[in-house]
Formats: sequence, C-alpha cells, structure tokens
Amino acid sequence: MADDILIVDDDTRLSAMLVDYLSGSGFAVRTAPTATAGLAELARNAPDAVILDVMLPDLDGFETCRRIRAASDVPVLMLTAKGEETDRIVGLELGADDYLPKPFNPRELLARLKAILRRRGVRGVDNRLLRFGRLEIDPGSRAARIDGRDCVMTGHQFDLLVALAENAGRTLSREQLMDKVKGEAFDAFDRSIDVHISRIRAAIEDEPKLPRRIITVRGAGYIFARRQDQD
Repeated sequence: MADDILIVDDDTRLSAMLVDYLSGSGFAVRTAPTATAGLAELARNAPDAVILDVMLPDLDGFETCRRIRAASDVPVLMLTAKGEETDRIVGLELGADDYLPKPFNPRELLARLKAILRRRGVRGVDNRLLRFGRLEIDPGSRAARIDGRDCVMTGHQFDLLVALAENAGRTLSREQLMDKVKGEAFDAFDRSIDVHISRIRAAIEDEPKLPRRIITVRGAGYIFARRQDQD
C-alpha cells in the first residue's frame, strides 16, 4: 500500500506540482489549502506524513503543528521561508521532524520525506531494552519511559536518543549523530540537532537545564551518561 501524504499549503500551484511529483514516486497524496482543512483531514483519516507550510491563511504553520502534535505523532515536514532560521528552530521546537526552506528542489523534498518515513517505519523486531537507572528505552516499541511514565518525543528525537544510548559513554559529534539517524551527509543547519537535543532533555531529564543524562561536550558534541541516577 502506498504511503499517504497530506500537503497543507495554500499555494495551489505548488501543491499541484507536488501531487504530480509525489504521485509519480508512488505516494498517495491529499491536499488541504488551510490549516482548518488540514486538521480536519488529519482527524478524518490519519496520513503517514504531513508536509506543512508555515504561511497559511487561517492559522499559521506553527500553531497547526502544535495542534497536530497534541493529537498525533505523525511525521511533519515543515516548509519555511528561505533564510528564516528562526522559523526552522520554532518548528523543530514544536515537534516538526524536519524542515525545508522555500524555494526547494522537489528531489530534496522527496529525499527528506523518505527519510522521515524510514525513521518511522519498523526496522525489524528489536527485543532489546536499554536501561539507565530510572530511564528505560525500548527500541522495539519505540518508547522511552521514566519510572514507567512515557516520555513524549517525535520519531526523529527518539532515533537520536537511541543513537546516543547505544553509544553511552562516548562523545558523538553533530555530524556523527546526523549520519547515524539520517544515514546521509551532515546538514549545514547544525542547530537542528541542538534543538532536538533540547526537546529530548525536556522529555527525559528531571532538570532539563541541568542535564544528567545527555551532556554537552563543548566544541565536540554530546555524550550519553552511563550512570545517570543516584542510588
């Protein structure tokens, strides 16, 4: 069955181009010209991924992303204005899985879309449980829990957490993290990793501003602590 993609964008020409391009690549594609229509489509029949523009005529893409995240963990690829770094950071902080500045090459959008769908997809049965004190990471069910309480994060953020946990005690650079999670060359917008790490900390740290699980190594990257909770 083809993956179902929902495009929420009021640019009808761009949406029509993407429908043709993505349909030709084997996707089933729906469109919505407003945030209200997009949220209604999401509630009616959840897609496999959402392509969401920041500039919409009713609600902006940020508020739309917030509402999507309140109801679903569906992957979200945000389209932002070219050069608007702040838009990208805000989108990631609100739970978007990736971003793409306009104008863009459709081939790049397709590659990014496939990447977030791969990250969401099942990679085979994984029965490991990674335990670090009160924190339990279950790659098979794609869940992280502290004292049995679910830690809410996006699929991309969970993959980053697993990559760090599997290399506990070892410093990983941003380039290494991007390569492990995306399987592609490092993105020039390296602050995206920092934003995701911040969101992971908010989910798993008792005091996110004083992290004990994911430690910043200045000028080098991040290290996942082997020993995290006091006995």
